[in-house]
Amino acid sequence: MMGEPVLVMLVEDNIDHAELVIRTLEDHRIANRIKHFSDGQSALDYLMRRGEYTTPESSPRPHVILLDLRLPKVDGLEVLRIIKEDVEVQKIPIIVLTTSEAEKDVARAYDNHVNSYLVKPVGFEEFSKLMNDLGFYWLGWNTHPQI
Repeated sequence: MMGEPVLVMLVEDNIDHAELVIRTLEDHRIANRIKHFSDGQSALDYLMRRGEYTTPESSPRPHVILLDLRLPKVDGLEVLRIIKEDVEVQKIPIIVLTTSEAEKDVARAYDNHVNSYLVKPVGFEEFSKLMNDLGFYWLGWNTHPQI
């Protein structure tokens, strides 16, 4: 990804959490672009190039997906399952970023091949550090195949 613009897809229905993620990524200069979706259906439409996203120009592939679990229209775990079953997009790293620490949610996410499962810290400083570390690992140090 040397010199390549970095695109992060954020799927988060809580506007306060979304703004915090976006602001933290921008403050740490981790992503060049952040594409935010507030429900699972619109995120899938984008990735599967349906509706208004039919061309690669309107829906470039993200380098990483940050996915909440509790989403309207299509639940986050279902979004994860659909993505990981589709050969066109299954290699995009998906990081669940949620408030749920429930063991059943963690297990179901890994059953559906999530790449990482992170619980959102409550405090701003901890959240900011998490996003900074996450950005450097997944978008800087991690090597992954071309999508």
